[in-house]
Amino acid sequence: MKFDTRLDGLADAPAEARRLAALGLDGVFTFEGPHDVFAPLVLATSAGTSLDLATNVAIAFPRNPVQLAHQAWDLQLLSQGRFTLGLGSQIRAQVEKRYGVDFDRPIDRMREWIGALRAIFATWETGDRLDFRGEFTSHTLMPPTFNPGPHPFGLPAIALGGLGPRMVSLAAEVADGLLVMPFNTAAHFRQRTLAAMAEGLARGGREREDLTVTGEVIISCGRTSEELEAARTGARWLLSFYASTPAYRPVLEVEGWEDLQPELNALSKAGRWAEMPGLIDDAMVDALTASGSPSQAAADIVRRFGGQVDRVAFYAAALVPEETVGELVDELHHAAADSPSATAGDPSASIPTSGSPKEIP
Repeated sequence: MKFDTRLDGLADAPAEARRLAALGLDGVFTFEGPHDVFAPLVLATSAGTSLDLATNVAIAFPRNPVQLAHQAWDLQLLSQGRFTLGLGSQIRAQVEKRYGVDFDRPIDRMREWIGALRAIFATWETGDRLDFRGEFTSHTLMPPTFNPGPHPFGLPAIALGGLGPRMVSLAAEVADGLLVMPFNTAAHFRQRTLAAMAEGLARGGREREDLTVTGEVIISCGRTSEELEAARTGARWLLSFYASTPAYRPVLEVEGWEDLQPELNALSKAGRWAEMPGLIDDAMVDALTASGSPSQAAADIVRRFGGQVDRVAFYAAALVPEETVGELVDELHHAAADSPSATAGDPSASIPTSGSPKEIP
Protein backbone atom coordinates (compact mmCIF):
# COMPACT_ATOMS: atom_id res chain seq x y z
CA MET A 1 0.00 0.00 0.00
CA LYS A 2 1.30 3.45 -0.95
CA PHE A 3 0.46 6.74 0.72
CA ASP A 4 -0.23 10.11 -0.89
CA THR A 5 -1.23 13.53 0.34
CA ARG A 6 -2.28 16.89 -1.04
CA LEU A 7 0.26 19.22 -2.60
CA ASP A 8 -0.58 22.73 -1.43
CA GLY A 9 0.62 26.06 -2.70
CA LEU A 10 1.78 27.17 -6.12
CA ALA A 11 5.16 28.91 -6.41
CA ASP A 12 6.41 26.90 -3.43
CA ALA A 13 5.26 23.57 -4.92
CA PRO A 14 8.83 22.28 -5.58
CA ALA A 15 9.91 22.92 -1.97
CA GLU A 16 6.67 21.39 -0.67
CA ALA A 17 7.20 18.30 -2.84
CA ARG A 18 10.72 17.84 -1.46
CA ARG A 19 9.42 18.22 2.09
CA LEU A 20 6.70 15.61 1.59
CA ALA A 21 9.09 13.19 -0.09
CA ALA A 22 11.44 13.51 2.88
CA LEU A 23 8.54 12.61 5.20
CA GLY A 24 8.14 9.27 3.40
CA LEU A 25 5.16 9.97 1.13
CA ASP A 26 4.89 8.02 -2.12
CA GLY A 27 2.89 10.58 -4.07
CA VAL A 28 1.13 13.93 -4.10
CA PHE A 29 -2.08 15.15 -5.68
CA THR A 30 -3.84 18.42 -6.39
CA PHE A 31 -7.47 19.45 -6.09
CA GLU A 32 -9.46 21.90 -8.17
CA GLY A 33 -9.46 24.95 -5.91
CA PRO A 34 -8.15 28.51 -5.94
CA HIS A 35 -5.37 27.50 -8.37
CA ASP A 36 -5.26 25.50 -11.58
CA VAL A 37 -5.09 21.78 -10.86
CA PHE A 38 -2.17 21.14 -13.24
CA ALA A 39 0.15 24.09 -12.51
CA PRO A 40 1.47 22.96 -9.08
CA LEU A 41 2.29 19.52 -10.49
CA VAL A 42 4.22 21.05 -13.39
CA LEU A 43 6.26 23.05 -10.88
CA ALA A 44 6.72 20.00 -8.63
CA THR A 45 8.39 18.04 -11.42
CA SER A 46 11.43 20.29 -10.96
CA ALA A 47 11.83 19.20 -7.33
CA GLY A 48 14.00 16.20 -8.17
CA THR A 49 11.90 13.71 -6.15
CA SER A 50 10.50 10.31 -7.09
CA LEU A 51 6.99 11.24 -5.98
CA ASP A 52 4.06 10.05 -8.07
CA LEU A 53 1.88 12.94 -9.24
CA ALA A 54 -1.87 13.04 -9.86
CA THR A 55 -4.76 15.40 -10.42
CA ASN A 56 -7.42 14.51 -7.88
CA VAL A 57 -9.39 15.52 -9.77
CA ALA A 58 -9.37 17.64 -12.90
CA ILE A 59 -13.00 18.47 -13.73
CA ALA A 60 -13.43 16.82 -17.10
CA PHE A 61 -16.36 18.41 -18.89
CA PRO A 62 -15.16 22.04 -18.98
CA ARG A 63 -11.97 20.76 -20.68
CA ASN A 64 -11.98 19.07 -24.08
CA PRO A 65 -10.17 15.75 -24.52
CA VAL A 66 -7.39 17.13 -26.76
CA GLN A 67 -6.55 19.74 -24.15
CA LEU A 68 -6.53 17.10 -21.40
CA ALA A 69 -4.42 14.77 -23.56
CA HIS A 70 -1.72 17.40 -24.07
CA GLN A 71 -1.63 18.26 -20.37
CA ALA A 72 -1.39 14.62 -19.36
CA TRP A 73 1.21 13.85 -22.04
CA ASP A 74 3.45 16.72 -20.95
CA LEU A 75 3.20 15.94 -17.25
CA GLN A 76 3.98 12.30 -17.97
CA LEU A 77 7.08 13.52 -19.80
CA LEU A 78 8.16 16.01 -17.13
CA SER A 79 7.65 13.45 -14.34
CA GLN A 80 9.36 10.67 -16.31
CA GLY A 81 6.34 8.39 -16.21
CA ARG A 82 4.94 9.14 -12.76
CA PHE A 83 1.75 11.05 -13.64
CA THR A 84 -1.89 9.97 -13.38
CA LEU A 85 -4.65 12.01 -14.98
CA GLY A 86 -7.43 11.89 -12.41
CA LEU A 87 -10.75 13.06 -13.84
CA GLY A 88 -14.01 13.88 -12.13
CA SER A 89 -17.49 14.99 -13.10
CA GLN A 90 -18.22 17.34 -10.16
CA ILE A 91 -21.92 18.07 -9.54
CA ARG A 92 -24.42 19.71 -11.85
CA ALA A 93 -24.58 23.09 -10.10
CA GLN A 94 -20.81 23.54 -10.17
CA VAL A 95 -20.41 22.47 -13.79
CA GLU A 96 -23.33 24.45 -15.15
CA LYS A 97 -23.16 27.57 -12.96
CA ARG A 98 -19.42 27.91 -12.29
CA TYR A 99 -17.96 26.53 -15.52
CA GLY A 100 -20.92 27.28 -17.79
CA VAL A 101 -20.92 23.96 -19.66
CA ASP A 102 -23.32 21.05 -20.08
CA PHE A 103 -23.64 18.33 -17.45
CA ASP A 104 -26.37 16.13 -18.89
CA ARG A 105 -25.75 12.35 -18.78
CA PRO A 106 -22.44 12.55 -16.92
CA ILE A 107 -21.80 8.80 -17.02
CA ASP A 108 -22.17 8.57 -20.80
CA ARG A 109 -20.20 11.78 -21.22
CA MET A 110 -17.33 10.55 -19.02
CA ARG A 111 -17.19 7.22 -20.86
CA GLU A 112 -16.85 9.17 -24.10
CA TRP A 113 -14.12 11.45 -22.71
CA ILE A 114 -12.06 8.39 -21.77
CA GLY A 115 -12.62 6.86 -25.20
CA ALA A 116 -11.53 10.08 -26.86
CA LEU A 117 -8.41 10.33 -24.71
CA ARG A 118 -7.43 6.76 -25.55
CA ALA A 119 -7.98 7.43 -29.28
CA ILE A 120 -5.81 10.56 -29.13
CA PHE A 121 -3.08 8.74 -27.22
CA ALA A 122 -3.17 5.91 -29.76
CA THR A 123 -2.77 8.33 -32.67
CA TRP A 124 0.22 9.95 -31.01
CA GLU A 125 1.79 6.57 -30.32
CA THR A 126 1.24 4.99 -33.73
CA GLY A 127 0.80 7.88 -36.16
CA ASP A 128 -2.47 6.36 -37.36
CA ARG A 129 -5.26 8.71 -38.37
CA LEU A 130 -7.36 10.13 -35.55
CA ASP A 131 -10.99 9.18 -36.11
CA PHE A 132 -13.02 9.42 -32.92
CA ARG A 133 -16.69 10.23 -33.48
CA GLY A 134 -18.86 10.42 -30.40
CA GLU A 135 -22.17 11.85 -29.31
CA PHE A 136 -20.68 14.62 -27.17
CA THR A 137 -17.27 15.14 -28.77
CA SER A 138 -15.55 14.22 -32.04
CA HIS A 139 -11.88 14.37 -33.01
CA THR A 140 -10.89 13.64 -36.59
CA LEU A 141 -7.89 15.87 -37.25
CA MET A 142 -4.35 15.59 -35.85
CA PRO A 143 -1.74 17.06 -38.23
CA PRO A 144 1.92 16.13 -37.55
CA THR A 145 2.52 19.67 -36.27
CA PHE A 146 0.36 18.93 -33.23
CA ASN A 147 1.41 15.30 -32.69
CA PRO A 148 4.08 14.90 -29.97
CA GLY A 149 4.94 11.38 -31.16
CA PRO A 150 5.42 8.19 -29.13
CA HIS A 151 5.86 8.69 -25.40
CA PRO A 152 9.25 7.62 -24.02
CA PHE A 153 7.72 6.84 -20.60
CA GLY A 154 4.52 5.12 -21.66
CA LEU A 155 0.96 6.35 -21.78
CA PRO A 156 -0.37 8.41 -18.85
CA ALA A 157 -2.73 6.51 -16.59
CA ILE A 158 -6.34 7.69 -16.45
CA ALA A 159 -8.24 7.47 -13.16
CA LEU A 160 -11.81 8.45 -12.32
CA GLY A 161 -13.04 9.95 -9.08
CA GLY A 162 -16.23 8.28 -7.93
CA LEU A 163 -18.74 8.12 -5.11
CA GLY A 164 -22.00 7.02 -6.71
CA PRO A 165 -22.27 3.43 -7.93
CA ARG A 166 -22.50 4.27 -11.63
CA MET A 167 -19.31 6.34 -11.72
CA VAL A 168 -17.44 3.85 -9.53
CA SER A 169 -18.60 1.05 -11.81
CA LEU A 170 -17.54 2.99 -14.91
CA ALA A 171 -14.07 3.52 -13.46
CA ALA A 172 -13.71 -0.18 -12.75
CA GLU A 173 -14.90 -1.02 -16.27
CA VAL A 174 -12.80 1.35 -18.41
CA ALA A 175 -10.26 3.40 -16.41
CA ASP A 176 -6.79 2.60 -15.14
CA GLY A 177 -7.67 3.74 -11.64
CA LEU A 178 -10.45 4.61 -9.21
CA LEU A 179 -10.18 7.55 -6.80
CA VAL A 180 -12.67 6.80 -4.03
CA MET A 181 -14.40 10.00 -2.91
CA PRO A 182 -13.04 11.11 0.53
CA PHE A 183 -16.50 11.94 1.91
CA ASN A 184 -17.09 8.35 2.88
CA THR A 185 -17.37 5.95 5.79
CA ALA A 186 -16.03 2.45 6.25
CA ALA A 187 -19.57 1.07 6.01
CA HIS A 188 -20.37 2.92 2.78
CA PHE A 189 -17.06 1.85 1.24
CA ARG A 190 -17.58 -1.81 2.11
CA GLN A 191 -21.28 -2.01 1.33
CA ARG A 192 -21.58 0.14 -1.77
CA THR A 193 -18.25 1.13 -3.31
CA LEU A 194 -16.85 -2.40 -3.43
CA ALA A 195 -20.10 -3.76 -4.89
CA ALA A 196 -20.03 -1.16 -7.67
CA MET A 197 -16.35 -1.92 -8.32
CA ALA A 198 -17.08 -5.61 -8.68
CA GLU A 199 -19.92 -4.89 -11.08
CA GLY A 200 -17.72 -2.69 -13.29
CA LEU A 201 -14.85 -5.15 -13.36
CA ALA A 202 -17.20 -7.94 -14.39
CA ARG A 203 -18.81 -5.83 -17.12
CA GLY A 204 -15.41 -4.91 -18.53
CA GLY A 205 -14.10 -8.48 -18.33
CA ARG A 206 -11.27 -7.27 -16.11
CA GLU A 207 -9.46 -8.54 -13.04
CA ARG A 208 -8.91 -6.60 -9.81
CA GLU A 209 -5.22 -6.13 -10.64
CA ASP A 210 -6.22 -4.22 -13.79
CA LEU A 211 -7.43 -1.34 -11.61
CA THR A 212 -5.39 0.85 -9.25
CA VAL A 213 -7.72 1.76 -6.40
CA THR A 214 -6.97 4.79 -4.23
CA GLY A 215 -8.92 5.08 -1.02
CA GLU A 216 -9.22 8.72 -0.05
CA VAL A 217 -9.80 9.83 3.51
CA ILE A 218 -10.06 13.08 5.45
CA ILE A 219 -7.92 13.10 8.58
CA SER A 220 -8.51 14.92 11.87
CA CYS A 221 -5.25 14.01 13.50
CA GLY A 222 -3.12 15.57 16.24
CA ARG A 223 -0.27 14.78 18.64
CA THR A 224 -1.66 16.95 21.46
CA SER A 225 -5.17 17.61 22.72
CA GLU A 226 -5.01 21.17 21.40
CA GLU A 227 -3.82 20.05 17.97
CA LEU A 228 -6.46 17.34 17.80
CA GLU A 229 -9.27 19.68 18.78
CA ALA A 230 -8.22 22.17 16.11
CA ALA A 231 -8.15 19.36 13.56
CA ARG A 232 -11.62 18.16 14.52
CA THR A 233 -12.98 21.69 14.39
CA GLY A 234 -11.63 22.10 10.85
CA ALA A 235 -13.07 18.71 9.92
CA ARG A 236 -16.54 19.78 11.09
CA TRP A 237 -16.46 22.74 8.71
CA LEU A 238 -15.39 20.58 5.76
CA LEU A 239 -17.81 17.75 6.54
CA SER A 240 -20.75 20.12 6.89
CA PHE A 241 -19.99 21.51 3.43
CA TYR A 242 -19.81 18.04 1.89
CA ALA A 243 -22.86 16.77 3.76
CA SER A 244 -25.01 19.64 2.48
CA THR A 245 -24.65 18.31 -1.10
CA PRO A 246 -27.62 16.22 -2.32
CA ALA A 247 -25.37 13.92 -4.37
CA TYR A 248 -23.48 12.89 -1.21
CA ARG A 249 -26.58 11.94 0.77
CA PRO A 250 -26.16 8.17 0.16
CA VAL A 251 -23.09 8.17 2.43
CA LEU A 252 -25.23 9.61 5.21
CA GLU A 253 -28.03 7.13 4.46
CA VAL A 254 -25.77 4.18 5.20
CA GLU A 255 -25.16 5.60 8.68
CA GLY A 256 -28.80 6.64 9.31
CA TRP A 257 -28.00 10.36 9.04
CA GLU A 258 -29.88 11.14 5.82
CA ASP A 259 -32.07 13.83 7.43
CA LEU A 260 -28.95 15.92 8.04
CA GLN A 261 -28.39 16.64 4.34
CA PRO A 262 -31.48 18.76 3.60
CA GLU A 263 -31.04 20.62 6.88
CA LEU A 264 -27.47 21.56 6.00
CA ASN A 265 -28.45 22.33 2.43
CA ALA A 266 -31.10 24.80 3.64
CA LEU A 267 -28.56 26.54 5.89
CA SER A 268 -26.09 26.83 3.02
CA LYS A 269 -28.69 28.37 0.74
CA ALA A 270 -29.58 30.86 3.46
CA GLY A 271 -25.91 31.81 3.80
CA ARG A 272 -25.81 30.55 7.40
CA TRP A 273 -22.47 28.81 6.93
CA ALA A 274 -21.27 29.42 10.47
CA GLU A 275 -24.12 27.33 11.90
CA MET A 276 -23.42 24.27 9.77
CA PRO A 277 -20.39 22.76 11.60
CA GLY A 278 -22.41 22.63 14.83
CA LEU A 279 -24.62 19.93 13.29
CA ILE A 280 -21.65 17.58 12.83
CA ASP A 281 -21.34 15.66 16.08
CA ASP A 282 -18.41 13.59 17.39
CA ALA A 283 -19.79 10.32 16.05
CA MET A 284 -19.96 11.81 12.56
CA VAL A 285 -16.41 13.12 12.77
CA ASP A 286 -15.22 9.68 13.87
CA ALA A 287 -17.06 7.88 11.07
CA LEU A 288 -16.28 10.33 8.27
CA THR A 289 -12.63 11.01 9.12
CA ALA A 290 -9.61 9.12 10.41
CA SER A 291 -9.32 10.76 13.80
CA GLY A 292 -7.08 10.69 16.84
CA SER A 293 -3.36 10.48 17.41
CA PRO A 294 -1.16 9.57 14.43
CA SER A 295 -1.15 5.92 15.53
CA GLN A 296 -4.93 5.88 16.02
CA ALA A 297 -5.59 7.58 12.68
CA ALA A 298 -3.22 5.19 10.90
CA ALA A 299 -4.92 2.15 12.42
CA ASP A 300 -8.31 3.55 11.38
CA ILE A 301 -7.15 4.07 7.79
CA VAL A 302 -5.81 0.54 7.50
CA ARG A 303 -9.04 -0.87 8.99
CA ARG A 304 -11.07 1.10 6.45
CA PHE A 305 -9.11 0.08 3.39
CA GLY A 306 -6.75 -2.78 4.21
CA GLY A 307 -6.78 -5.47 1.54
CA GLN A 308 -9.00 -3.47 -0.82
CA VAL A 309 -6.93 -0.52 -2.05
CA ASP A 310 -3.52 -0.03 -3.61
CA ARG A 311 -2.98 3.51 -2.38
CA VAL A 312 -4.34 5.78 0.34
CA ALA A 313 -4.72 9.52 -0.28
CA PHE A 314 -5.22 11.55 2.88
CA TYR A 315 -5.68 15.23 3.55
CA ALA A 316 -6.92 17.54 6.29
CA ALA A 317 -9.26 20.50 6.38
CA ALA A 318 -6.55 22.69 7.90
CA LEU A 319 -2.76 22.86 7.95
CA VAL A 320 -1.21 19.87 9.74
CA PRO A 321 2.17 20.35 11.43
CA GLU A 322 5.04 18.68 9.60
CA GLU A 323 5.91 16.55 12.63
CA THR A 324 2.36 15.19 12.76
CA VAL A 325 2.38 14.31 9.05
CA GLY A 326 5.73 12.56 9.40
CA GLU A 327 4.54 10.57 12.41
CA LEU A 328 1.31 9.63 10.63
CA VAL A 329 3.22 8.37 7.58
CA ASP A 330 5.50 6.27 9.78
CA GLU A 331 2.51 4.84 11.62
CA LEU A 332 0.73 4.10 8.34
CA HIS A 333 3.67 2.07 7.05
CA HIS A 334 3.82 0.12 10.32
CA ALA A 335 0.06 -0.44 10.47
CA ALA A 336 -0.09 -1.58 6.85
CA ALA A 337 2.81 -3.98 7.33
CA ASP A 338 1.21 -5.45 10.46
CA SER A 339 -2.25 -5.81 8.94
CA PRO A 340 -3.19 -9.37 7.94
CA SER A 341 -5.03 -7.97 4.91
CA ALA A 342 -2.48 -5.35 3.92
CA THR A 343 -2.08 -6.56 0.35
CA ALA A 344 -4.56 -5.03 -2.08
CA GLY A 345 -6.40 -7.60 -4.10
CA ASP A 346 -5.76 -10.34 -1.51
CA PRO A 347 -7.94 -13.24 -2.66
CA SER A 348 -8.91 -13.91 0.93
CA ALA A 349 -10.48 -10.44 1.13
CA SER A 350 -13.99 -10.71 -0.24
CA ILE A 351 -15.48 -8.03 -2.49
CA PRO A 352 -19.27 -7.84 -2.35
CA THR A 353 -20.93 -8.67 -5.64
CA SER A 354 -24.41 -7.38 -4.92
CA GLY A 355 -26.05 -4.32 -3.48
CA SER A 356 -28.62 -1.69 -4.29
CA PRO A 357 -26.90 1.67 -3.93
CA LYS A 358 -28.93 4.81 -4.65
CA GLU A 359 -28.66 5.92 -8.26
CA ILE A 360 -26.28 8.85 -8.30
CA PRO A 361 -23.37 9.24 -10.75
